[in-house]
Amino acid sequence: MARVHYREIEGGSGGYYALLGALAALIFAGLVAAWTMEHEGHYVTGMSNRIVWGTPHVFAVFLIVAASGALNVASIASVFGRDLYKPLARLSGLLAVTLLAGGLAVLVLDLGRPDRLIVAMTHYNFKSIFAWNIFLYTGFFAVVGVYMWTLFERRLNLYSKGVGLVALLWRLVLTTGTGSIFGFLVAREPYDSALLAPLFIVMSFSFGLAIFVLVLMAACGWTGRALGEVVLKRLRELLGVFVATVLYFVAVHHLTNLYIARQHDLERFFLWEGGVYPALFWFGQVLIGGLLPLLLLFGTASRRALAAAALCVILGGLAQLYVLIIGGQAYPQRIFPDKEVSSSFFDGVVAAYAPSLPEVALGAGGVALALALTAVALKVLPFLPRSLADGDVGGSTA
Repeated sequence: MARVHYREIEGGSGGYYALLGALAALIFAGLVAAWTMEHEGHYVTGMSNRIVWGTPHVFAVFLIVAASGALNVASIASVFGRDLYKPLARLSGLLAVTLLAGGLAVLVLDLGRPDRLIVAMTHYNFKSIFAWNIFLYTGFFAVVGVYMWTLFERRLNLYSKGVGLVALLWRLVLTTGTGSIFGFLVAREPYDSALLAPLFIVMSFSFGLAIFVLVLMAACGWTGRALGEVVLKRLRELLGVFVATVLYFVAVHHLTNLYIARQHDLERFFLWEGGVYPALFWFGQVLIGGLLPLLLLFGTASRRALAAAALCVILGGLAQLYVLIIGGQAYPQRIFPDKEVSSSFFDGVVAAYAPSLPEVALGAGGVALALALTAVALKVLPFLPRSLADGDVGGSTA
């Protein structure tokens, strides 16, 4: 097959500038929300001294996890030598960088005191997983940047496999570190599990590929570029495998807790008696984010079904992280096991939480930032092939 040729999008249409304008409005709303929370205090949010990680953290962790998974397509192409994915590697690397940038922007602006980030970057406690993640996140930018250089510069194409392997290992460690933030919190029963690290890895594969599919379909559709069924079929099958794997790890996680007698109260909270959290688990995470995408992916081969499945995976992923992050804090801590504890500080009581408008605006602003960076980058540099028609994929790149 002939070499694949890349070309920037023109980006001169009214639709393109309307998209950038809408994304800019969301980014501005996110900045206003961050300023409001810093100026007025976090009392304007639904967070409290019991729920310290709110909806912005759900968006931030989702974007960070998805950034790792978005690079999966490039890893399959460079490390495992699958020619079909090679024309998609540049877009894969771009989304990895932009999604991580959007997630970290939300994370920094949700600190309450963003200037404290300087302290976190200059004083390290290496016994803390948070200190490790500073190096993992910044290192990810550097590694993916070098990897993208090897893809763009023809003279460096020879090194793309080696650098791609480093990027693959780095993102696996990064996602393990993100999952370990929760897995290492032994004081929180919903978090204290070694399964969270591999669960976050398979979640990253699913979330990242879902976003990649939607961006690829939108970019090709809006710019009039051919997108063949061969590529879509392979992405559809891959996404289905990842979704099923996430469901498997979720099932193992909960079955493990059900096997342990002291975790029965915890499982009743998340599966039956926890109010909004069981509803989000069964209808948001399992049904919308798992079973429905599998039905759409393997029940029909239409493009609309693939796009709908990818959207369902994203919505289900947000529900999954909401249950994990916020539900894990809402569940009361057992400070004195096997003892009855009562005080005026709501010990043993489920913490109340309801997302506020500033929290949602900040999270949506991070998503908009990632998409805006992607849209601008597609106009500035040749990330997209001129054609992904069935007869134009499967060979070498140039």
